[in-house]
Amino acid sequence: MDFSMFWKRNSKPVFVAGNSFAVPQGRRVYAIGDIHGRDDLFAELIEMIRSDNAAREPAQVTLILLGDLVDRGPKSAEVIERAIRLREEFADTRLLIGNHEECFLAALTGDVRRLRYFMRIGGEATVRSYWVGETSLETATFEEVAEQLSVMVPETHVEFLGQGEDAIEIGDYVFVHAGIRPGVALEKQALADLRWIRDDFLYDERDHGVMIVHGHTIRDDVDEWPNRIGIDTGAYKSGILTAIVIEGDERRYLKTNPAKRAD
Repeated sequence: MDFSMFWKRNSKPVFVAGNSFAVPQGRRVYAIGDIHGRDDLFAELIEMIRSDNAAREPAQVTLILLGDLVDRGPKSAEVIERAIRLREEFADTRLLIGNHEECFLAALTGDVRRLRYFMRIGGEATVRSYWVGETSLETATFEEVAEQLSVMVPETHVEFLGQGEDAIEIGDYVFVHAGIRPGVALEKQALADLRWIRDDFLYDERDHGVMIVHGHTIRDDVDEWPNRIGIDTGAYKSGILTAIVIEGDERRYLKTNPAKRAD
């Protein structure tokens, strides 16, 4: 599949967001962008977060996964398993439901139409990461995949994804997967917008009253604006998985390094 349709480069000059936004003192928030089946990058970034946290003063740590853990990359099952285990180390680990998790859960209902759509948007890689048994995925019909997939996916994975959140508010920051509908109060946002919105949110310059941190739309680098920060750097293709770190009124970024792995 040609994934270039998902890759959006910066189309306007980036406005660097100001530092008037903050999380409560004593809090440290790490939010990770779209992983899309790249468990190798996920493991690398978690190690960076672990080192960063250990090098700083003790704080109440929240780790947020911005959604789209699955699809496109080769190790979706492993990504979810690693995400589940994170709570053993970071007790306040929180998951946002992305549009790809939404489609994955829908595909697990056995609905062939929903499975076809899921596989068309990158879900074939996810199915392959779970597929076991004598039947080859290459020769299986959609009906056979729809029937067998729900058996192959561990119940713990389904429960983990099913407990995901749609928005997380900490201090002056709101974390969502895709964005928000500008002009609509947070508590009245439609799930479709929180998980799927693009241009109506990305190119709206009005003040949302909070800083929105999101993934969903790929950029070459962190996409900082006065009212939003996008951290989907196309990990499945670029090799760069990004996390934003917020502490007080300061923020910084951690990124995996594809050049380092190429050496």
